Amino acid sequence: MVFPRESPGDSCMLLPGTQLIRRPLHCIRALGHLPSRSFMNLGELVSALNDFASLSLAESWDNVGLLVEPSPPHTVNNLFLTNDLTEEVMEEAVQKKADLILSYHPPIFTPLKRVTWKTWKERLVVRALEHRIGIYSPHTAYDAIPHGVNNWLTKGLGACTSIPLHPSTAPSYPAEGTHRVEFCADNTEHLDMVLSKIKDIQEIFCLTTLPARVEGEEQTRVSLNCSQKALLEVVALLSQNSLLYHKTEILVLQKPLLPHTGMGRLCTLSEPVSLSDVIERIKSHLKLPHVRLAMGMGKTLESPVKKAALCAGSGSSILKGTEADLYLTGEMSHHDVLDAVANGISVILCEHSNTERGFLSELRDMLAIHLQNKINIIVSENDRDPLQVA
Repeated sequence: MVFPRESPGDSCMLLPGTQLIRRPLHCIRALGHLPSRSFMNLGELVSALNDFASLSLAESWDNVGLLVEPSPPHTVNNLFLTNDLTEEVMEEAVQKKADLILSYHPPIFTPLKRVTWKTWKERLVVRALEHRIGIYSPHTAYDAIPHGVNNWLTKGLGACTSIPLHPSTAPSYPAEGTHRVEFCADNTEHLDMVLSKIKDIQEIFCLTTLPARVEGEEQTRVSLNCSQKALLEVVALLSQNSLLYHKTEILVLQKPLLPHTGMGRLCTLSEPVSLSDVIERIKSHLKLPHVRLAMGMGKTLESPVKKAALCAGSGSSILKGTEADLYLTGEMSHHDVLDAVANGISVILCEHSNTERGFLSELRDMLAIHLQNKINIIVSENDRDPLQVA
């Protein structure tokens, strides 16, 4: 926009015949505050992802964490989220200039003996490295966390309270060692000798002695924590004295349970709902036109559902034996479905990844906050369950 020349009273003096060109103030401010390009170092980002969901919560058989790493240094501007990393999804990630792919399911599960162009999983690794794209998988760590996949799936039931079916334990023991050994003995030189030998054993922790009265006699109560390896040596030492050995108690230390954390969920609905209503709620939540239903023995579509046990993905091993009105999962074996039905439990199957994929949108929003909006987060548009109704 061209403005007329300023008057003599203005502080800005112009030469005759010149014009002052002004930009609107909001445009100047916008130019002065353009955000710098945001990025995170790969190591920094992986550390932040591990803080969001500790990999120690993953099942022991799982393959989680950073699976493919481009040569350092590697910075991440674009984080690409997918449930399954197929070749079609990989091409989408390349087109969208992904620097790190977070694939819920690990694309590398069984060990690769070679990386060639022969199999589709090998090709994923080749393509990732060619385009300097890292691959990270959280899988069952996201199943366990309180704000993870299973928690998201419970929202399809409506208002309810839930607890984990298989609670997770803390990664470490509350005290050092895996076992506690306790015994009482007379205050004799022999006890001093035993204690001296115990102190020489490696991996003995928290050795304490306290006065105790046993059957009216003054004695010393000895307590210690030790590792599994040290336990064998302690038992061998104490067994040399039959009196001490028979007074010995061995306790297995348990890792404490983590609240609201673990595999699967047992949900108690705030109000009983008919099976037909639950089906519609689940279809709406998962954005599915249909689900598969096995009606429990003696149940109808109008039967009330008060308790529902669920597990995203393949839930047979988690759900089996749980008392509930309904099992909700992606897939179950034929015989496990028959068992549930025979026990009067209805089963809703939605196909494996359909019970997981919808979580990605919620994950994107949570990660944006967790990562302080330092990077762009993209959800795949080509990721889909491979099974369709023909």
